[in-house]
Amino acid sequence: MAFRGAKVWLWRWRRNPLRRRADAVEGWVLLAAWAATVLTGVLAGVGTAGTVEREMARERVEWRPVVALLGQQAPGTSDARSGTTGGASVWAKVRWSGPDGAAHTGQARVRPGSGVGTPVTVWTDAQGRLVTRPATEAEARSRSALVGSLAGLFAASVPFAAGRALRARLESMRIDQWGYEWARVGPLWSGRTTG
Repeated sequence: MAFRGAKVWLWRWRRNPLRRRADAVEGWVLLAAWAATVLTGVLAGVGTAGTVEREMARERVEWRPVVALLGQQAPGTSDARSGTTGGASVWAKVRWSGPDGAAHTGQARVRPGSGVGTPVTVWTDAQGRLVTRPATEAEARSRSALVGSLAGLFAASVPFAAGRALRARLESMRIDQWGYEWARVGPLWSGRTTG
């Protein structure tokens, strides 16, 4: 069993005659990579979450419910006796008037078996185009938190990967340097000389 001494924190920055320049460089590279990873991740995540939440708040303000009329018989059947439908909802053609009074048509979800002229509530944007129902404040918070977290993770992976690659390159250089020094000193220890 090998003896392992106590772990020494921040050993790369402490004065030590055995510390090589490569150790100090690697310490600074690791510190910079971790700082860049955390900073990039936090800034990207917070910025993206704020942008998503502001966009969803804008949608809540600008998008409006409009009563549209069913332009065709909806597929499926409705059980008139119980008031239940054969399925949750189906796509059907609807028509509505935009804010400027222009007629619009599109596809919307309706109850199966609904007849022509049945009123259906749809959501439209400022130009009168069909959109989905805007997210509530709670939905917007959870979506923006999720999107911000993902953006932060992806953004943080760039400096993290760069730091790992640089550290691997430093390790490779250190191994090459050890090989060079061993080739020079090794024969002296064994009592043999080359050449």
